[in-house]
Amino acid sequence: MKGNLYQLDGRVPLVQAVPFGLQHVLAMFVANITPIIILANVAGIDSAVSAILIQNCMIIAGIGTLIQIFPIWRIGSRLPIVMGISFTFLSTSIAIATTQGMGVLMGAVILGGILEGLLGLFPRYWTKLIPHIVAATVVTAIGFSLLPIGANSFAGGQGAADFGAAHNWIVGAFTLLVCLTFQIFSKGFVRSLSVLIGLIAGYILSLCMGMVDFSGLQNVGFVSLPNFMPFKPEFEVGAFISILTIYMVSATETIGDTSALCSGALYRTIHKREMGAAVACDGFVSSIAGLFGCTPITSFSQNVGLAAMSGVVNRFAIATGACIMILGGIFPAVGTILTTIPQAVLGGCTIMMFGSIMFAGFRMMANCGFSDRNMIIVALSLSIGLGFTQSAGLFSIFPKMIQTIFAENCVAVVFLLAVILNLILPKERKA
Repeated sequence: MKGNLYQLDGRVPLVQAVPFGLQHVLAMFVANITPIIILANVAGIDSAVSAILIQNCMIIAGIGTLIQIFPIWRIGSRLPIVMGISFTFLSTSIAIATTQGMGVLMGAVILGGILEGLLGLFPRYWTKLIPHIVAATVVTAIGFSLLPIGANSFAGGQGAADFGAAHNWIVGAFTLLVCLTFQIFSKGFVRSLSVLIGLIAGYILSLCMGMVDFSGLQNVGFVSLPNFMPFKPEFEVGAFISILTIYMVSATETIGDTSALCSGALYRTIHKREMGAAVACDGFVSSIAGLFGCTPITSFSQNVGLAAMSGVVNRFAIATGACIMILGGIFPAVGTILTTIPQAVLGGCTIMMFGSIMFAGFRMMANCGFSDRNMIIVALSLSIGLGFTQSAGLFSIFPKMIQTIFAENCVAVVFLLAVILNLILPKERKA
């Protein structure tokens, strides 16, 4: 039975599956609710509605993950991909919500998601633009882009008053050390749970150090059903075009994540059908998210890294995590308890996971071969995509929409350059 954890469709007892599902939830939980919290604060949404949105986004993430794992028709890749609220849309969502209102934002989210979903239903028309070398380059870029996120969490969370404080270093380093110890010296079932074990150990240490805040548990209700359409959707062309453009960027991230999962955890290349079905799920479930007042969802790269690191790809095991997210939305106390995990603990768990995504990209490059053509595609795409987006103000001469899409999104820049270079560079001649 234990060996089935490393197979997509192996039968796994519920008591064995739940820890692995919980491990995936803990890896992405804070990142899933943070975009909604930031948007609500900036848009001036009152605390009661904000609580409803947090609850809804947990339920939507769980539903999206279940559909991705257990497809409905051609919607869903049948791969162990975890879905959650995307950070990619945050800046554009804030701009629309603060100037035109949440109703206009939700209308754009709903309509844009439908169009992305339709794109995913017809993969044969666009997947030829993404050969293996392009996918490998994007996967590597995703790994690099996640490293600052892990580092900021390790130090206590960007913007935290105690950012970089000694207690964060102690807890983060201890958590990482426990994860590494179990990853290196344990075997089988225990080794696959190394991230969860490290997280629990780090949480206990942070609890002893007084870093855990339980004040959020006060006045938390027992059961709370999701609130349908908290904002009445309105449709405005400019907002729709802005959101649709970001949807295309989100689609590239989903393509990269599915490619990384297949390479890093399943040890094979992704199929065109899987690629299209993952994008279809991304789009259509994002439309559902708009009906519940949430911004779009996408695949979570940190969970791809966890699958590659642990080797656990069983669909049922990952699906238990989706059910935990849904329960966390219905029973607010569950989600509130999960929010008490300090950022330093999450940082200690995720550092190596994010590095494993880069390794998956390197493995994909090795399978493609190190020809001069591939070298140019990879080297130029990564150097411009990673370099230019790290230089503040470099995109200041471009229109605001271009800045929103590319200035801080290295994955979008890398993807665009890799596709263009693959199209314009002459094909290699066979000897």
